[in-house]
Amino acid sequence: MVCERFGGPDVLAQHELPDPEAPGAGEIQVRIAARGVQYVDVLMLAGKYQFRPEPPFIPGGEAAGEIVAVGRGVTQFAVGDAVMSRHTLGAFAELANAKAALCDKIPPGLALAQAGVFRGAYTTAYHALLQRGRLKAGEWVLVHGAAGGIGIAAIQVAKAFGAKVIATAGSDAKRTACLEEGADQAIDYRSGFVEQVKQLTAGRGVDIVYDPIGEKVAEESLRCLAWGGRLLILGFLGGGPTNIKSNYLLIKGIDAIGVRIGGLNEADPELAIANMKALIGLAGQGKLRPRISHTFRLQQAAEALQVVIDRQVIGKAVLLS
Repeated sequence: MVCERFGGPDVLAQHELPDPEAPGAGEIQVRIAARGVQYVDVLMLAGKYQFRPEPPFIPGGEAAGEIVAVGRGVTQFAVGDAVMSRHTLGAFAELANAKAALCDKIPPGLALAQAGVFRGAYTTAYHALLQRGRLKAGEWVLVHGAAGGIGIAAIQVAKAFGAKVIATAGSDAKRTACLEEGADQAIDYRSGFVEQVKQLTAGRGVDIVYDPIGEKVAEESLRCLAWGGRLLILGFLGGGPTNIKSNYLLIKGIDAIGVRIGGLNEADPELAIANMKALIGLAGQGKLRPRISHTFRLQQAAEALQVVIDRQVIGKAVLLS
């Protein structure tokens, strides 16, 4: 599926293209069976992401499938291995090359479709909560957008490390899903959530706010934080960034912390790889399981991206071959 020009999902068109070249040194070639559909893909199609490839290009950054060829120097994989692969671009295709160092064997218990949507959400949640947020067992975490891909990942990661989770979501179905995925409480944020959070935490407030929403929830989130709390800023799904009031930061000793997984991949690739290894271990123990609400065929990529835009997805959407 090729992005032919910048715009909405309708800019995608199906094309028959030559197979990619044989994998180079340190690369593998994967016959892709499952691909994650991410909001990053929406931004990239629109030309609004930090990395801005010029059309035509094949979008898609996370996938799972079977290795069909290995390049020189690759010893950790063999033809026939089932892997989770990371791509700069190109996952919305049947064949793609990837750097072997950025790929991992699928752990036991993780279905192929789940493996295809695992990497982006869980690496984001893990880096945000454990490294940027300094999460400790017993702390309270408020997760906004909790029924989305990185939201459900945050619930599961926080619970795996002993936190107590309050999830916010805008419908009964989404709140039910959050509780099913391990949240201790799930609340409707649309008419205000400060008093609900204070009541649930016995007036203390939360230690961490995990916020991919931005504009619509930021000020109330600051009011929900306890002394020394951390506001994790992951994105602006609410419509744009907000002007954070510095007096809240001062009075409560709050840290406002930016989180961008692409930045980690660029600045500290060794840490990013180590994080993924840790996540695979947790998935192998059954502690992390992506939730997939929508399944599409590869040629339905535009439809899949539209349900992401319309916020219909609970967890993740996946494209299968």
